[in-house]
Amino acid sequence: MKGIVLAGGRATRLRPLTWVISKQLLPVYNKPMIYYPIETLVRAGIDDILIILSPENSGLFLNLLGTGEQFGAHFSYAIQKEPRGLAEAFVIGEDFIGKDDVTMILGDNIFDEDFSEKIKNFKSGGQIYIKKLPTMEEVKRFGVVEIDENNTVLSIEEKPEHPKSMFVSTGIYTFDHRVCEIAKNLKPSARGEIEISGNPSVSNTFLEKGELKAFVFDSYWQDAGTFDSLLEAANHMAEKN
Repeated sequence: MKGIVLAGGRATRLRPLTWVISKQLLPVYNKPMIYYPIETLVRAGIDDILIILSPENSGLFLNLLGTGEQFGAHFSYAIQKEPRGLAEAFVIGEDFIGKDDVTMILGDNIFDEDFSEKIKNFKSGGQIYIKKLPTMEEVKRFGVVEIDENNTVLSIEEKPEHPKSMFVSTGIYTFDHRVCEIAKNLKPSARGEIEISGNPSVSNTFLEKGELKAFVFDSYWQDAGTFDSLLEAANHMAEKN
């Protein structure tokens, strides 16, 4: 199992904080934000990790993270010149992934969950990690996942106006190596992005093949991409420590 941390993008929602520094280098209590997704992968037993960066801040990340030795891992780096969607990570990382399976995590997603068993038991296809949110307004910010009583995925919609469920796909995904070819052949969505949860998207392609599984978890998760969620994540980590 290979790992990818996607830490590109421009983080326009966090300006002026992100005018001169990457969102993933901002502090979340006592650590840079990117430490948390890296630690999630390492906790799950993944120690060969590609970190995808925007060109503007790549030197800062290299100085901070180095070879990955401090995490007990090995880091490789790649540049995402323009933010063209989350699934572009699998196009950029094609040579790195090779014929292996891969778990990709977003660089601004913070989890308390230990995904090691679910990742260790992954066989093929795709696996998403979903959580039930308390309010409809929160749900509308994410990829909404409709499931049946057996947690079988029925549909996925990206930021729908009328969500079909209160479950959302969080920022960690596991796929087999076919994800690279799928991502390369995806048409950009109406937003001009290669989607991971929209339509068309990587997740929906595996769903159409009948090869997408969902794992429901209840522990802490935060997408720290807004002022409020960044503050909440910092407060959570302060209380936890």
